[in-house]
Amino acid sequence: MLNKFSWKELVVLLIALLPGVYLYHIYPSLPPTIPTHFGLSGKPDGYGGKETLIYTTVLLVGLALGLYLLIKFLPSIDPKKTAGLSATTFQKIAVGLVIFLTAINILTMYASVAGSFNFTRLLFPLMGLFFIYIGNLMHSLKPNYFVGIHLPWTLEDPDNWRVTHQLGGKLWVAGGLAVTFCTLVLPARTAGILFLILISLMVIIPVVYSYRYFKKTNQPK
Repeated sequence: MLNKFSWKELVVLLIALLPGVYLYHIYPSLPPTIPTHFGLSGKPDGYGGKETLIYTTVLLVGLALGLYLLIKFLPSIDPKKTAGLSATTFQKIAVGLVIFLTAINILTMYASVAGSFNFTRLLFPLMGLFFIYIGNLMHSLKPNYFVGIHLPWTLEDPDNWRVTHQLGGKLWVAGGLAVTFCTLVLPARTAGILFLILISLMVIIPVVYSYRYFKKTNQPK
Protein backbone atom coordinates (compact mmCIF):
# COMPACT_ATOMS: atom_id res chain seq x y z
CA MET A 1 0.00 0.00 0.00
CA LEU A 2 2.76 2.44 0.96
CA ASN A 3 4.46 1.98 -2.42
CA LYS A 4 1.48 3.80 -3.97
CA PHE A 5 2.49 7.00 -2.17
CA SER A 6 5.41 9.32 -2.89
CA TRP A 7 7.45 10.71 -0.01
CA LYS A 8 5.67 14.06 -0.43
CA GLU A 9 2.30 12.34 -0.04
CA LEU A 10 3.52 10.52 3.05
CA VAL A 11 4.55 13.87 4.53
CA VAL A 12 1.01 15.16 3.92
CA LEU A 13 -0.43 12.11 5.69
CA LEU A 14 1.90 12.72 8.63
CA ILE A 15 0.73 16.35 8.80
CA ALA A 16 -2.83 15.07 9.15
CA LEU A 17 -1.72 13.09 12.23
CA LEU A 18 -0.08 16.08 13.97
CA PRO A 19 -3.23 16.98 15.99
CA GLY A 20 -3.10 13.54 17.60
CA VAL A 21 0.49 14.18 18.70
CA TYR A 22 -0.45 17.61 20.03
CA LEU A 23 -3.44 16.23 21.95
CA TYR A 24 -1.28 13.48 23.48
CA HIS A 25 1.14 16.19 24.66
CA ILE A 26 -1.43 18.53 26.23
CA TYR A 27 -4.11 16.10 27.43
CA PRO A 28 -2.71 15.46 30.96
CA SER A 29 -2.59 19.22 31.64
CA LEU A 30 -6.17 19.93 30.48
CA PRO A 31 -8.77 20.79 33.13
CA PRO A 32 -11.67 18.33 33.55
CA THR A 33 -14.07 20.79 31.86
CA ILE A 34 -13.12 22.64 28.67
CA PRO A 35 -14.87 24.91 26.12
CA THR A 36 -16.48 22.81 23.40
CA HIS A 37 -18.44 25.41 21.44
CA PHE A 38 -17.86 29.02 20.50
CA GLY A 39 -20.39 31.70 19.53
CA LEU A 40 -20.19 34.18 16.68
CA SER A 41 -18.31 36.56 18.97
CA GLY A 42 -15.60 33.94 19.44
CA LYS A 43 -16.33 33.46 23.15
CA PRO A 44 -17.07 29.99 24.59
CA ASP A 45 -20.79 29.29 24.99
CA GLY A 46 -20.64 25.55 25.59
CA TYR A 47 -18.59 23.31 27.85
CA GLY A 48 -17.96 19.60 28.28
CA GLY A 49 -15.55 17.02 29.62
CA LYS A 50 -12.03 17.04 28.20
CA GLU A 51 -12.61 13.59 26.71
CA THR A 52 -14.82 15.27 24.09
CA LEU A 53 -11.62 16.68 22.63
CA ILE A 54 -10.53 13.13 21.80
CA TYR A 55 -13.67 12.54 19.73
CA THR A 56 -13.29 15.89 17.93
CA THR A 57 -9.64 15.24 17.15
CA VAL A 58 -10.27 11.73 15.86
CA LEU A 59 -13.17 12.97 13.74
CA LEU A 60 -11.16 15.77 12.10
CA VAL A 61 -8.07 13.60 11.58
CA GLY A 62 -10.26 10.90 10.04
CA LEU A 63 -11.98 13.47 7.84
CA ALA A 64 -8.64 14.89 6.65
CA LEU A 65 -7.23 11.45 5.87
CA GLY A 66 -10.46 10.23 4.30
CA LEU A 67 -10.81 13.23 1.99
CA TYR A 68 -7.16 13.06 0.99
CA LEU A 69 -7.33 9.37 0.11
CA LEU A 70 -10.66 9.79 -1.69
CA ILE A 71 -9.37 12.65 -3.85
CA LYS A 72 -6.07 10.85 -4.52
CA PHE A 73 -7.80 7.76 -5.86
CA LEU A 74 -10.70 9.51 -7.63
CA PRO A 75 -9.13 9.17 -11.10
CA SER A 76 -8.90 5.41 -10.69
CA ILE A 77 -12.45 4.89 -9.36
CA ASP A 78 -14.27 7.44 -11.54
CA PRO A 79 -16.37 5.42 -14.03
CA LYS A 80 -16.62 8.38 -16.42
CA LYS A 81 -12.85 9.10 -16.25
CA THR A 82 -13.40 12.85 -15.90
CA ALA A 83 -11.43 13.12 -12.64
CA GLY A 84 -8.19 12.20 -14.36
CA LEU A 85 -8.33 15.40 -16.44
CA SER A 86 -7.71 17.46 -13.28
CA ALA A 87 -5.58 14.98 -11.32
CA THR A 88 -2.83 17.52 -10.52
CA THR A 89 -5.35 20.14 -9.39
CA PHE A 90 -7.20 17.52 -7.34
CA GLN A 91 -3.93 16.66 -5.60
CA LYS A 92 -3.31 20.32 -4.72
CA ILE A 93 -6.86 20.65 -3.37
CA ALA A 94 -6.37 17.51 -1.28
CA VAL A 95 -3.16 18.90 0.24
CA GLY A 96 -4.91 22.20 1.00
CA LEU A 97 -7.78 20.37 2.71
CA VAL A 98 -5.41 18.37 4.91
CA ILE A 99 -3.50 21.48 6.00
CA PHE A 100 -6.74 23.42 6.56
CA LEU A 101 -8.42 20.70 8.65
CA THR A 102 -5.20 20.09 10.59
CA ALA A 103 -4.96 23.79 11.41
CA ILE A 104 -8.61 23.87 12.57
CA ASN A 105 -8.01 20.78 14.69
CA ILE A 106 -4.99 22.30 16.43
CA LEU A 107 -6.75 25.65 16.78
CA THR A 108 -9.69 23.92 18.49
CA MET A 109 -7.37 22.24 20.96
CA TYR A 110 -5.48 25.45 21.64
CA ALA A 111 -8.75 27.27 22.32
CA SER A 112 -9.65 24.57 24.84
CA VAL A 113 -6.29 24.98 26.56
CA ALA A 114 -6.34 28.79 26.58
CA GLY A 115 -9.97 29.05 27.71
CA SER A 116 -10.39 32.78 27.12
CA PHE A 117 -8.89 32.62 23.64
CA ASN A 118 -11.04 34.26 20.91
CA PHE A 119 -11.57 31.29 18.61
CA THR A 120 -12.98 33.12 15.59
CA ARG A 121 -10.21 35.73 15.61
CA LEU A 122 -8.00 33.13 13.91
CA LEU A 123 -10.63 30.79 12.46
CA PHE A 124 -12.10 33.31 10.01
CA PRO A 125 -8.71 34.49 8.65
CA LEU A 126 -7.71 30.84 8.30
CA MET A 127 -10.82 30.20 6.25
CA GLY A 128 -10.10 33.32 4.20
CA LEU A 129 -6.64 31.99 3.32
CA PHE A 130 -8.21 28.65 2.35
CA PHE A 131 -10.66 30.42 0.02
CA ILE A 132 -7.73 32.26 -1.62
CA TYR A 133 -5.93 28.95 -2.13
CA ILE A 134 -8.94 27.20 -3.66
CA GLY A 135 -9.79 30.25 -5.78
CA ASN A 136 -6.35 30.11 -7.35
CA LEU A 137 -7.01 26.51 -8.40
CA MET A 138 -10.54 26.90 -9.76
CA HIS A 139 -9.51 27.95 -13.26
CA SER A 140 -7.50 24.71 -13.59
CA LEU A 141 -10.45 22.44 -12.93
CA LYS A 142 -11.75 20.58 -15.97
CA PRO A 143 -15.40 19.46 -16.12
CA ASN A 144 -15.94 16.61 -13.67
CA TYR A 145 -18.61 15.23 -11.35
CA PHE A 146 -16.70 15.53 -8.07
CA VAL A 147 -15.05 18.93 -7.48
CA GLY A 148 -16.21 22.34 -8.65
CA ILE A 149 -19.37 24.35 -9.23
CA HIS A 150 -21.80 21.60 -10.19
CA LEU A 151 -24.88 22.89 -11.96
CA PRO A 152 -26.84 21.24 -14.78
CA TRP A 153 -25.61 23.82 -17.27
CA THR A 154 -21.95 23.75 -16.19
CA LEU A 155 -21.85 19.97 -16.46
CA GLU A 156 -23.47 19.99 -19.90
CA ASP A 157 -21.44 22.83 -21.43
CA PRO A 158 -17.60 22.96 -21.17
CA ASP A 159 -17.63 26.68 -22.05
CA ASN A 160 -20.10 27.40 -19.26
CA TRP A 161 -17.93 25.40 -16.86
CA ARG A 162 -14.82 27.33 -17.93
CA VAL A 163 -16.23 30.87 -17.62
CA THR A 164 -18.09 30.05 -14.39
CA HIS A 165 -14.94 28.70 -12.73
CA GLN A 166 -12.86 31.60 -14.00
CA LEU A 167 -15.29 34.03 -12.39
CA GLY A 168 -15.64 31.84 -9.29
CA GLY A 169 -11.87 31.67 -8.88
CA LYS A 170 -11.53 35.46 -9.00
CA LEU A 171 -14.41 35.90 -6.55
CA TRP A 172 -13.01 33.35 -4.12
CA VAL A 173 -9.59 34.99 -4.17
CA ALA A 174 -11.10 38.47 -3.68
CA GLY A 175 -13.55 37.18 -1.08
CA GLY A 176 -10.80 35.31 0.73
CA LEU A 177 -8.67 38.43 0.88
CA ALA A 178 -11.63 40.43 2.21
CA VAL A 179 -12.44 37.77 4.80
CA THR A 180 -8.83 37.55 5.97
CA PHE A 181 -8.35 41.30 6.29
CA CYS A 182 -11.76 42.28 7.69
CA THR A 183 -11.93 39.52 10.28
CA LEU A 184 -8.50 40.50 11.58
CA VAL A 185 -9.34 44.18 12.10
CA LEU A 186 -13.09 44.26 12.85
CA PRO A 187 -14.81 43.32 16.12
CA ALA A 188 -15.56 39.60 16.31
CA ARG A 189 -19.36 39.82 15.96
CA THR A 190 -19.16 42.29 13.07
CA ALA A 191 -16.52 40.12 11.42
CA GLY A 192 -18.75 37.06 11.80
CA ILE A 193 -21.70 38.77 10.13
CA LEU A 194 -19.49 40.08 7.32
CA PHE A 195 -18.04 36.59 6.88
CA LEU A 196 -21.51 35.12 6.30
CA ILE A 197 -22.36 37.88 3.79
CA LEU A 198 -19.14 37.38 1.83
CA ILE A 199 -19.58 33.60 1.75
CA SER A 200 -23.11 34.01 0.42
CA LEU A 201 -21.91 36.33 -2.35
CA MET A 202 -19.06 33.96 -3.28
CA VAL A 203 -21.60 31.17 -3.77
CA ILE A 204 -24.57 33.02 -5.26
CA ILE A 205 -22.80 35.23 -7.84
CA PRO A 206 -21.16 32.35 -9.82
CA VAL A 207 -24.46 30.44 -9.82
CA VAL A 208 -26.40 33.43 -11.17
CA TYR A 209 -23.69 34.20 -13.71
CA SER A 210 -23.62 30.60 -14.89
CA TYR A 211 -27.39 30.52 -15.33
CA ARG A 212 -27.42 33.81 -17.25
CA TYR A 213 -24.62 32.51 -19.47
CA PHE A 214 -26.69 29.38 -20.11
CA LYS A 215 -29.76 31.40 -21.06
CA LYS A 216 -27.72 33.71 -23.29
CA THR A 217 -26.01 30.89 -25.19
CA ASN A 218 -29.19 28.87 -25.57
CA GLN A 219 -31.45 31.56 -27.02
CA PRO A 220 -33.28 30.51 -30.19
CA LYS A 221 -31.56 31.87 -33.30
